[in-house]
Amino acid sequence: MPTTPPRSPRRPDPRRRAPRPPVRPARRGRRPRWAMRAATTLSVVLLAAAGIGHSVISSLDANIARVDPFKDMKNRPRAGHGMNILLVGTDGRDRITAADRRRYRLGGAPCHCTDTVMILHISEDRERAGVVSLPRDSYAETPPHTDQVTGKAHHGHPIKLNAAYAEGGPQLTVRTVENMTHVKIDHYLEVDFISFMKTVDVLGGVKICTATPLKDSYTGLDLAAGTHTLLGGEALQYVRSRHADATSDLGRMKRQQRFLAALVDRATSSGILLNPLRFRDVTRAVLGSVRADRGFGTDELLDLGRAMRTFSPSSSEFTTVPIGRMGYVVKGIGSTLKWDPVKSRRLFESLRDDKPLSAHNRRVARVDVAPQQIRVQVENGTRTAGLGTRVDAALAAAGFRTTGRPVSAAAPSARHTVVAYDPRWDRSAKSLATALPGSELRAVTGLGPTLKVIAGADFREVRKVRGEADAEQGAFGVVRGDEVGCS
Repeated sequence: MPTTPPRSPRRPDPRRRAPRPPVRPARRGRRPRWAMRAATTLSVVLLAAAGIGHSVISSLDANIARVDPFKDMKNRPRAGHGMNILLVGTDGRDRITAADRRRYRLGGAPCHCTDTVMILHISEDRERAGVVSLPRDSYAETPPHTDQVTGKAHHGHPIKLNAAYAEGGPQLTVRTVENMTHVKIDHYLEVDFISFMKTVDVLGGVKICTATPLKDSYTGLDLAAGTHTLLGGEALQYVRSRHADATSDLGRMKRQQRFLAALVDRATSSGILLNPLRFRDVTRAVLGSVRADRGFGTDELLDLGRAMRTFSPSSSEFTTVPIGRMGYVVKGIGSTLKWDPVKSRRLFESLRDDKPLSAHNRRVARVDVAPQQIRVQVENGTRTAGLGTRVDAALAAAGFRTTGRPVSAAAPSARHTVVAYDPRWDRSAKSLATALPGSELRAVTGLGPTLKVIAGADFREVRKVRGEADAEQGAFGVVRGDEVGCS
């Protein structure tokens, strides 16, 4: 019986492409709202997320001025996981008009220093992002280097971090940061005053909120308490101000972090993503005013664009390097900020190991008035025995000044927990209510400085909060992106 010859295996058709991996559906209810100091990559990143195309991004990439901060660098830290971008904001103002210089107090010769230094970390899985602010007055020690102007060789020496740029430009800035943090920097992005102002203006302004008036005669900032929409020059005053409160540079960095969140919120909620032509124009205006390393090109922009689609406020974190000693005086340099060696080492280990900046998942909210300044009388508004004692103890453990003598309500039928307060102490009331999720605020004229908590049947827990002034004492804390914007 004749047999059918075995079939030879089918050769793959070289014209046929391999099947594409399945596309993960976008998660509902999440908006790409984390802040990347959008004066640099924000517009391009969102452009990629909008799907406008590789060719458009390539043409925009050509408009970016280039620097080479990694030239001939040796003995660098080991590469970690994820991507680390060093973002610096310089005090360049050459292209600002004389009128705007007077209006926004930008007179005087620039020091060619870095007003802002941040490390932006994008996780390897592109699901998380972290922003670490490095104070400009940080005590630093430069590695050996050659002066960019005179060509003179220098040994390593003490310096303020912001002066590294003036002495050795982007290269010495990168080397000094790597020397201090032992974190390998993958990319470098530089923004000056004009590029920052342009970004804000083309977005139509950015909304910020402040619980207290902010006034700084040095920058001309003058904001009443409340919500404001700031245009480019006003926004620059806001992020530059160091004399608006007693926290100096640390307070300024907190305002910068708040502004980052508000800036991206504006970009993602203003319809720019849905209008490719407008977005292209915005991006062209921004990218014509920044500088980046030669390796930061089209592919990197597209990668960040894809990553942006999965970011959410809860997956972005902001922090400042923990300060161990304020006012550390160095001869010939002046007063500096010395980092806490143990806490800062742990922070940068987290970056290298691609771990979340916060060691815990439970967030600690920041409030206007610290718990230690708020006096509280607890009242059990239910028939549940011991509830008042439990609430009093929990509030005391969170730092509030409770009376320690909870009382029972005359009509124990409260369904909801209430914070009763005198209108003159409304900021304290809001801070206390933040520690009691789901509680209701009730103004009671004449109640006085002691706030009253009426524990209702819905009471579940006391949430830990921290006063804004804690940062002045060098407290180390991480906040999420949804904690730094306007509520």
